Amino acid sequence: QVYLVESGGGLVQAGGSLGLSCAASGSIFRVGAMGWYRQAPGKQRELVAQSTNMGSTNYGDSVKGRVTISVDYVQKTVDLQLNGLNPEDTAVYYCHAILTPLDSEIAKNYWGQGTQVTVSS
Repeated sequence: QVYLVESGGGLVQAGGSLGLSCAASGSIFRVGAMGWYRQAPGKQRELVAQSTNMGSTNYGDSVKGRVTISVDYVQKTVDLQLNGLNPEDTAVYYCHAILTPLDSEIAKNYWGQGTQVTVSS
């Protein structure tokens, strides 16, 4: 079994900052990538930021310049910092990992349960 446990989120004022953390645990052989996605009501899930163990990082267009992501591949954790928040950042934020479990040779996608972030104007 593999688990992604998220922490952080809640109600934040516009102009403020947000910090989210996620830890992967369980029967994990290798972590290929970790990051965050978000889904606002009535919208598709979109990338916030993701980092791979090859050293590349991708950012969502709506958060470029405002986001910092940090991944520790030994501890299997990912931290996200999002600054300059506005009401359009209100969404459920999901931790995502691409990792290979111990009982498989194939990397798979795993998702956290999601954490609500609400930005008040």
